[in-house]
Amino acid sequence: MTISMTRVAHGIVMTICAVSILATAGCAEKVEKPKGRPPALVVTAVATQQDLPLQLKAIGTMEASESVAVRTQISGELIKVAFREGQDVQKGALLFQLDPRSYQAALRKAEAALARDRAILANARKDYERYSQLVKEGIVTQEQAEGYRTRAESAAADVASDQAALDSAREQLAYCTIYSPISGRLGVLSVNRGNVVKANDTVLVTINKLAPIYAVFTIPEKELSDIKRYMSAGKVAVQAEVPGSGGISEKGVITFLDNSVDQTTGTIRLKAAFENSRKQLWPGQFVNLSITLATRKNAVVVPSQAVQTGQKGQFVFVVKADATAEIRPVVAGTVLKGLTAIESGIRPGEQVVVDGQMRVVPGGKVEIKALEKPGIPAK
Repeated sequence: MTISMTRVAHGIVMTICAVSILATAGCAEKVEKPKGRPPALVVTAVATQQDLPLQLKAIGTMEASESVAVRTQISGELIKVAFREGQDVQKGALLFQLDPRSYQAALRKAEAALARDRAILANARKDYERYSQLVKEGIVTQEQAEGYRTRAESAAADVASDQAALDSAREQLAYCTIYSPISGRLGVLSVNRGNVVKANDTVLVTINKLAPIYAVFTIPEKELSDIKRYMSAGKVAVQAEVPGSGGISEKGVITFLDNSVDQTTGTIRLKAAFENSRKQLWPGQFVNLSITLATRKNAVVVPSQAVQTGQKGQFVFVVKADATAEIRPVVAGTVLKGLTAIESGIRPGEQVVVDGQMRVVPGGKVEIKALEKPGIPAK
């Protein structure tokens, strides 16, 4: 009886152990079963079509369309300043007055000398006419008459000299009053009233014409053929933006293309004109320039962050209908306001990955976090 019970208990224990072993093996099999890779979490955008301008970028320096450094052409005391620094003036407006007294005296002296010599000339001519008649009557010789003719010619030369001196004196007196030669904005006054200025020595004030205004800039030599082609077809538009100014910008056109390439830098100089009616652009200011050569119609565009660069060139990840990612080589073109034109490789309507590319495996599953549009169409 005891032996039988012992054998039964032993059999039960062996059965339990076998079941435990099988259960353990089953658990081990479940743990060791490999799991699939989770989908990559990405942000996508849709490739769209829109008109995209073909542009060149440059940095330019503004300069006045006209600039005059006002100097006095005579020496004298500055007795009047007829403007305020920084004000706008029109052409012909009074700027300065120099003491005219010495020049008025010189003018009167020249007038007196001319009157005297004119009287001498008139008398010399009468004498010559009288002696010419006496020669005909045989009363005086021809030699005597020629002497009076010489005197008359000499007096005529004196009168001409006096007339030139008088004109010069009038001109000198006119220089005592200085008017604005152009319309524009006045700069800093260099000499105050009461100072004596010398002729052609000191710049009294500088006048800059701000409307229109020019931007001077350079472009690489390789862009020359495109610029020439588009300029020959019509006006080439330019937009100038002042960095850090909160959106100050002006529109203009290219008006000048230099006749040679700078061999040192490999660039060519251009000039663009802006109306600047609000006087937002200022001479000497640096501006960012966007030169619009043409507008590409219905270009396929994607957000610029979607375009990646690898060992074989540029590419994007395209999300297919089965939620897998395909690596797609592309040829990127113009970049404008966060958008990149795709010359080839992408069709309108396809979804491209714009964020999370580091987690994407070609052919692997992706999970779209949010669907975004490429952005606001460029104007």
